[in-house]
Amino acid sequence: MKILHTADWHIGKKLENFSRIEEQKAVLNEIAQIADDEKVDAIIIAGDLFDTFSPSTEAIEIFYKALKTLTNKGNRPVIAISGNHDSPDRIETADPLARECGIFFIGYPNTHFKTLELETGLAVTKSIPGFMEIAIPTSNTPLRIVTTPYANEHRLKTMLNTEDKEEDLRMVLQDLWETIAKEHCDKNGVNILTTHLFVIKKGTTISEEPDDEKPILHVGGAQAIYTENFPDEIQYVALGHLHRKQEISSEKQPVVYSGSPISYSFAESNQKKYVAIVDVNPNEKAHINYIELSSGKKLLRLKANGITEAEELLKVHENDLLELTIETETYLTAKERRHLNQIHQGIVTLIPQVKNNNSSAESTKQTIDINKNMKELFIDYFKHTKGIEPNDELMKLFNEVISE
Repeated sequence: MKILHTADWHIGKKLENFSRIEEQKAVLNEIAQIADDEKVDAIIIAGDLFDTFSPSTEAIEIFYKALKTLTNKGNRPVIAISGNHDSPDRIETADPLARECGIFFIGYPNTHFKTLELETGLAVTKSIPGFMEIAIPTSNTPLRIVTTPYANEHRLKTMLNTEDKEEDLRMVLQDLWETIAKEHCDKNGVNILTTHLFVIKKGTTISEEPDDEKPILHVGGAQAIYTENFPDEIQYVALGHLHRKQEISSEKQPVVYSGSPISYSFAESNQKKYVAIVDVNPNEKAHINYIELSSGKKLLRLKANGITEAEELLKVHENDLLELTIETETYLTAKERRHLNQIHQGIVTLIPQVKNNNSSAESTKQTIDINKNMKELFIDYFKHTKGIEPNDELMKLFNEVISE
């Protein structure tokens, strides 16, 4: 069986005031073409389908058209779970109609499907909350999928009927997944788990979540899940949330973030984007082939020494979206800004970096490292203005504000 794993489409997302709709249309068509060329049997979209709880009409239309193409007239199931950017209710609104086309929307960790069979032969043969078994027309092997869409820690425990609200979330999910896997995921089928949570290997340092993502690790969010929490019966874990393609170290099975299909912030500058093609047979190790996507524009951080050098850089990168820093002797004039924007329509951010300031007031100015994340920049700013570091209480408040 071949499965295409993708995630973090963020349909409708903009970069500052720049629309990405045309890029999103193009990359979704590219993914559909890859699905056909690779003859995949099923598709998993691991959350953050839209960028907001209330996507535009245009974003919704693009999304549904893409899924209709991907399902190949009901012969290929598309399983889409909600992420932390999605409204679970909105995601599930179209499900009664979508499932008749072979598209399955899972908005909540306890979502439960009724069994069904389509004229194509695609069928849901077994289902309990958080799990479904699918018969696929192009494969003699049943596909079993354990589904855990995003929900904050309180909601996860409530939906899963956890009596002890103080119980460790990792153990709650591990017990749930193990119970489902032992009962429904034997060696005669392909067993997949998909979730939209922050996953690391136990004992590794928890890195900052990217600035362009709404952090999951925050007050009211959900703690990091360990790779050891996934059951042995699961052959592949399809993750969503992080925008860079990466495999999380695990001795039991591949645990993979497919990444977003296009770059959505300059924190993703120069990143290559992929879909994961998972080739897996019952009771065998899954093999992964990453196929690079080419439809999205490159996001680049460039630096020029003066206007003339900036002009040359803009001509070289005429098809990219740019964050351009210019070292100048004086501040840029309005005329110079207009001139640069006329040369290149894709300058998202223009940063003047003034050098050789001799006045005492100017010489005390600090250089801002724009490569730092939001938290580090806030700490630097606070120290510069107050002369002391922000305390823990203030940082907790800051993290809550950012997460909202």
